[in-house]
Amino acid sequence: MDELDAVHVVTNAHKAAQFERWAAGRDVTVHDDGTTSNDGRLGAIGDIAFVLERTGLDDDLLVIAGDNLFTFSLADLVAFWRSKGVASAVAVHDVGSTELARKYGVVALDSDDRVVDFVEKPEDPPSTLAATATYVYRREHVPLVRRYLEEGNPADQPGRFVEWLCRREPVYGYVFAGEWLDIGDPQQLQAADTRWRSRLGLPVREVYEAAP
Repeated sequence: MDELDAVHVVTNAHKAAQFERWAAGRDVTVHDDGTTSNDGRLGAIGDIAFVLERTGLDDDLLVIAGDNLFTFSLADLVAFWRSKGVASAVAVHDVGSTELARKYGVVALDSDDRVVDFVEKPEDPPSTLAATATYVYRREHVPLVRRYLEEGNPADQPGRFVEWLCRREPVYGYVFAGEWLDIGDPQQLQAADTRWRSRLGLPVREVYEAAP
């Protein structure tokens, strides 16, 4: 996307060297958050705050979790977001299953696609319209990440911030069709591996073994 001024990737101390090698020759800045275990991790929202503090970024932000695999256009998401004025946006997808919806934030939208309710990982989902970990945060809303954390709210599960934000500022849901897989989930990772191998004419693996 031509509108992107910079790309930042945040990771932990274990994976930082691998990402640095990948980023060599690319216009990408890799940030090592210094954590070495799940017990000490900053959490997804904590990592956003870490990059904001480290870089002093003062701009609109497009935030994408690394375990998203999708086919929708980011340019279309940004165009949708721009049409909503001073607001933020989240990409949402009908996962078609209440079992899957329990794993994600479930959103309710009004007739203008504004988020009017957001429930993170509900036991009894009111619908199957789920928030994916792809967000556009308006510049005016970015400082609220720090306020959210200072209030003692959970630093992980990035949807928690959207759940909090939509009760204070306008947030809109960009409903997309096409494909979306949460490849942080082993079953969906296997499905993604099988699907893309089949498309490329590669042999399908019966068992997927992630790299250590």
